[in-house]
Formats: sequence, structure tokens, C-alpha cells
Amino acid sequence: MGNFLGVVMDPIRSIHYQKDTTLALLLAAQDHGYALFYMEQNNLFIDSKGPGAKMCPLKVYADANSWYELGDSIIKPLGDLDVILMRKDPPFDSEFIYSTYILEAAERLGTLIVNKPQSLRDCNEKVFATEFPQCTPPLLVSSDQELLKQFLNKHKEVVYKPLDGMGGTSIFRVQKGDQNLNVIIETLTNYGQNTIMAQKYLPEILSGDKRILVIDGEVVPYCVARIPAAGEFRGNLAAGGHGVVQPLGARDHWIAQEIAPVLVKKGLLFVGLDVIGDYLTEINVTSPTCVREIDNAQDTAIGDQLMRAIAKRLEA
Repeated sequence: MGNFLGVVMDPIRSIHYQKDTTLALLLAAQDHGYALFYMEQNNLFIDSKGPGAKMCPLKVYADANSWYELGDSIIKPLGDLDVILMRKDPPFDSEFIYSTYILEAAERLGTLIVNKPQSLRDCNEKVFATEFPQCTPPLLVSSDQELLKQFLNKHKEVVYKPLDGMGGTSIFRVQKGDQNLNVIIETLTNYGQNTIMAQKYLPEILSGDKRILVIDGEVVPYCVARIPAAGEFRGNLAAGGHGVVQPLGARDHWIAQEIAPVLVKKGLLFVGLDVIGDYLTEINVTSPTCVREIDNAQDTAIGDQLMRAIAKRLEA
């Protein structure tokens, strides 16, 4: 097993200790003997010598009052690290893409990047789901305002959402005849300039938007059903939903098994599938969450499972 693991993440000082998945993964990595190095996205660089970063040695603790300790900042080649966890939250913008180029340069030097930089670029969390039409509800990806309106006419009640959002932001539930239809589509598409997704509304959302985790092709047998708050249709925890940990149903397992081999092939070691009722709605590849909730309820040690998967990849 390698000795050095880097993480690219949002500021560690501002994470939510009880819920943060990245911290769970880092605690597991430290238990597996890794020396940890902390980076934020703007610390990455590439020059004539190759990819590097300003990084800080990091120690993490299972302590709600003091969960991390950073050493002095150093400049280090990314190729010196055995593994890098890319855990920067969306938005998936130009800066995120530039980061994947730098991480890809480190990958060419032999560093394992979780998840694979090319696949982070290729697999938009909404559009990637369209590769599995047997698993999804009726959907449309388009910037054409007329097509988006026709989709509503056909399905009577739909959800419109941007392709680059997270946490339930800017998602609209619209019923046929809604007087706000034009302004919603104009706003989301910026008058036909931005591509968005429309999905048939699934009333099963009231029973929860299920987050299913897949670790290098292995499906975690429990999920978090994110139940919308009263008067809401979005289950996202960031939008006020609350999570209930439950075993996967037969259809959940089937959906995950349909997708898992493709994830392995694309170097996507840590992925979150979003399933409402019987349908896949999104595939989260950038920074999946809900590890803490499942671990706390079921003693599953998902971070440990990911570290074992990483060790196998490094050996291979």
C-alpha cells in the first residue's frame, strides 16, 4: 500500500463534523496508515516540471470540537502522492475542469485519482443518467424552449433543473397550465442559451430521494432516503430534507447492478446514485455524501471499504 494520500476539498475548517463524508474518508485513510496532505482547489498548479500543489500535512481526529490539525504549507509534486481524493463540491465550472487537467497530469505519473479526472469531465451528474434509459424516468436534456414545453404537455407534471447544480438549488416542479412556465424555462435556459434537464415528476419523492453508494463496483446494502420537509418536493438534505437509513430494495439493487460495471470501467471508485421510487434520477461522481449517516446507523465502515478498494487498485 502507498504511504501518501492527498485530498482536494472545500475548506476543512467549515465542514459539518457530524455529516461530512470527506472527513470520514480521511479518518479511514489515516487508520490505513496514510500520511495525509490537504489542498484546496486554488492550491493546484502545473509548470514545466509537472503538476504540483501548495499543500499542508494533515492529521484528522474523531472529535467534534477539534477534528483537524494542519502543518506548515509546503510545495510538493503531485506525483509524490500515491492517491488523491478529489472532493471539491460543485459547481462544476471552468475552475473545476482546469483542476481535472492538473490531476490528470499527476495520474500520468502514476498517482491514483479518486475519481478519475477524465470521467469527472465526461460524466455530468444529470446527463450521465441518460446512458441507462432502462433505469430512468422519462426525461429530456435540451435548451430548446419549445421542446421543454412539449415535454410538460406530454407528462402533465415535470421537474426542470440545471445541469450543474447541487443540493437541490434552482429545481422547479411545474404542472401543466402553470402561468410561471415561460419565466421558469427562460430563467433556467437563459433564453435558450443553457441546456437543462426535464424529468417527469415522481410523486414517490415524498417517500424519499434515495442515495445509494457504490464503492468500485460494490453496492453498499443500505441507502439514505432523504425525505422532503413539509411543503417541499426536494429531498436534498441541503434543502431541509431529513435522512432515513434503510436497506436497499430489490429494484434499488437492480439499478445499482446495471450501472456498477460501467463505473468500474470509467475509474469511478466512489459514486452516489440518486433513486426516486423505481427510477434513477442522477449519478453523483464529483463529491458523493451520506457516508456518515449510513455508518452511524448500520456500522458499515464505508471509508474503510473505499480504502481497501484503493489498495487493490494500487496493487494492480
